[in-house]
Amino acid sequence: MKIEILGTGCPKCKKLNELTEEVINELSVPAEIIKVTDINKIINYGVMITPALVIDENVKVAGKIPSKEEIAKWIEEKTK
Repeated sequence: MKIEILGTGCPKCKKLNELTEEVINELSVPAEIIKVTDINKIINYGVMITPALVIDENVKVAGKIPSKEEIAKWIEEKTK
């Protein structure tokens, strides 16, 4: 599973990365977490406001920090 955190490195982006890592560890799911800071790559996803979470090329949320429960739900959907 490929998980991308889209953002420029702001505190919200860092928090989203931290929560995502916690969920991955709690669920014991093999995943690659990539931080995407290139504005052109972010725009290519159609994201205009960060942070954003992308799982296997699908934007799950943009412009807010989701709860750990939301992140876990999205990851579990991909592992079924």
